[in-house]
Amino acid sequence: MAVFGYARVSSNTQNLSRQIEALKPYITDERYLYCDKASGKDFNRKAWGALVGTETTLAAMRPGDCVVVVDLDRISRSYNLIQQAWKHITQTLGCDIKVINMPLLDTTNNNGNLDKRFVADLVLQILSYVSERERLNIKSRQKQGIKLALERGVHFGKKAIPKPEGWDDAITQVKSGTLTATAAMRQLGLKRTTYYKLLRQDRQNAA
Repeated sequence: MAVFGYARVSSNTQNLSRQIEALKPYITDERYLYCDKASGKDFNRKAWGALVGTETTLAAMRPGDCVVVVDLDRISRSYNLIQQAWKHITQTLGCDIKVINMPLLDTTNNNGNLDKRFVADLVLQILSYVSERERLNIKSRQKQGIKLALERGVHFGKKAIPKPEGWDDAITQVKSGTLTATAAMRQLGLKRTTYYKLLRQDRQNAA
């Protein structure tokens, strides 16, 4: 039997080292450590696909093997996806799962015991729900924060380029044909790139 470890963080700026150190005592060999830096919103992840298989590729795990994760939400933060992954690993692949920070979620300890399996399934349902609820709450707080910031006049994205004095008058003349763009740049003391950036900025603000 091989024991695999799976670690995941949501972005390239986050560090996997804490999870990796926690997994090392459990895994058979460091070659059996699979890591992703990707969102948990879906299973479109290279290491996860290699570990449990995809529609077009075979899983690295074989019947009787086990995969260890530090926390349940390393598999996913989606209720449905956690349930789907659990069923795929334990039933389709015939493998076990161990969640380090939740000892009740350890199928290697069930040994066909109906009571233990019932408790594990119940805990899985609850923690899957909590994980997704936390994800939805985070998204809701982010949206609310952005809305409040916009109401306070906070602008997201690139900082606006300040217009030089006389910009509006010069652009009016350029549009009417009484002043060329080159003359307007010279008059305003602007480089060509800055001049056209300001034009784009005006168009975006008018949209």
